[in-house]
Amino acid sequence: MTVEQSLAFLVIGAMMAFFIWGRFRYDVIACSALMLAVAVGIVPYDHAFDGFSDDIVIIVGSALIVSAGVARSGIVDAAIQRFLPNISSVRAQLALLVITVTVLSAFIKNIGALAIMIPVAFQFARRSGVQPSVFLMPMAFGSLIGGLMTQVGTSPNIVVSRVRQELTGESFTMFDFIPVGATLAAVGVVFLLFAYRLVPQRTSQHVSVQAAIEITDYTSEAVVAAGSPVIGKSLSHLVKIGDGGAVVTAVFRRGLHVAPLPDIKLEAEDVLLLEGGPDALDRIVSQAKLKISGDRSPSSSEKAGAEIEAVEAVIGSGSPLVGMSAQRLALFNNHNVNLLAVSRQGERLKQRLGSIRLRAGDIVVLQGSRRELPSFLQDFGCLPLAQREILLGTIRKATLPLLVLAAAMGSTALGLVPIPIAFFAAALAMVIFRIIPLRDVYRSVDGPILVMLAALIPVSDSLRTTGGTDVIASWLGTVATGLPPAGALTLILLAAMAVTPFLNNAATVLVMAPIAASFATALGYRPEAFLMAVAIGAGCDFLTPIGHQCNTLVMGPGGYRFSDYPRLGLPLSIVIILVSVPALMLVWPLR
Repeated sequence: MTVEQSLAFLVIGAMMAFFIWGRFRYDVIACSALMLAVAVGIVPYDHAFDGFSDDIVIIVGSALIVSAGVARSGIVDAAIQRFLPNISSVRAQLALLVITVTVLSAFIKNIGALAIMIPVAFQFARRSGVQPSVFLMPMAFGSLIGGLMTQVGTSPNIVVSRVRQELTGESFTMFDFIPVGATLAAVGVVFLLFAYRLVPQRTSQHVSVQAAIEITDYTSEAVVAAGSPVIGKSLSHLVKIGDGGAVVTAVFRRGLHVAPLPDIKLEAEDVLLLEGGPDALDRIVSQAKLKISGDRSPSSSEKAGAEIEAVEAVIGSGSPLVGMSAQRLALFNNHNVNLLAVSRQGERLKQRLGSIRLRAGDIVVLQGSRRELPSFLQDFGCLPLAQREILLGTIRKATLPLLVLAAAMGSTALGLVPIPIAFFAAALAMVIFRIIPLRDVYRSVDGPILVMLAALIPVSDSLRTTGGTDVIASWLGTVATGLPPAGALTLILLAAMAVTPFLNNAATVLVMAPIAASFATALGYRPEAFLMAVAIGAGCDFLTPIGHQCNTLVMGPGGYRFSDYPRLGLPLSIVIILVSVPALMLVWPLR
């Protein structure tokens, strides 16, 4: 082993150790590894930043924008609502959820596909009397499987295409992944529909979503407006309007707290904290002509006639809203979103609405434009609870994102333009046609992922240029001595599956793909099946909640424990291995 190879192993080994440790963010680790590789001389100065102009970064960034445009269109929500009344059995509901998420994940970001369908899962859970945990884990696994079907379905497929381009001069095309990917998706969905009972029915320990759905009482803040018929009337008179369905928990007058005694007389500009059910609160506010404190008109930047709506949402455990107040966040001024009400189980809130420090599991009523609310909910880790229809104004805006996506995929499938050009143009079209507001474009792009990819490309290339991949391939060849071709392919697939829970899946491919290709060459096999095996293994982490963000997303709402994932994930992983190896050998012959 040469000095350069030893240094390459040292840099990549240290990088993987820091990834597994998880103390620092993965983009910071990747950039640090790049600088270390440059410092020790295994990455030349003039190639240190080649990754930032690499096709991988362009494709992933553009695909994220296109994915966000399709997800925001609302057309999926509208289509799903047609099926809801006709589906009653748990298995039929699960079939609709898993199949929809799986198919969507082939064309848009899998976590986006999952997020679209989570509110529907809660509706089904409430209707069928089961816990959402029955649906959420199979949906998360379906989203991972669905991403295997197309080149843009998941970042490992994009990365492995680039590796093949470098090694053979020919990249995988958009739909080269379909024969094996669709087979795995079909088998995986069928398995999930019959094995879902392996998932325990749990309630959330951190964010009680099921309980949140049943919440009936909210705390809201209202002001006695000038001209209100209750001015000069007693507080008990106001409460009677709600027919016993609401109470006044606090009164603030000229900045001072006044005891909410039944006989106090109300004055103009009194601020009232009301607690009760939505219907009772609505009666009091409308009949007493009160003004909800947070109910303000949208800013002038909003288009005239923009539709305003209010949604219920649960604050997730990782939300940036946790520990913050609406006043401190300046929700209205900074995000054009009003906080209208808060509900917290088992606790009566007596602070002014804007001063309440929000907690994970709080149910909030937020008001904003139909265009902006979905992005706000996603960016701030809030999960919508109530059934809602979010369309971007017109049918043209609802269908246009699908047309843009179809044009991009069709043009690449026909070989008219390269994938980076097609998807960059599609992302630009999303902006030009105002499918995505300009200020949301950069929110749609996962910056840390792009930086990590750009930094890792030269680092992973150093393993190949120093001959390190050949050394590892030789070691693997010794291990694989005597194994049949299927055994060698299974070895690579298992290695990728074992590594990806601890690394980002794209990082797994960048490290493993060159090794797999060298391994195949050393055994006298063509590399395509081995590269595909790496992509499949990197995209199929069913064993942990930390290996993929889809698994992490459902952990809190589903109330899952770490040990719950292998209960369904281990048999699914075995099924994937048993099906994918012969499918790969059939579609991509080894010789």
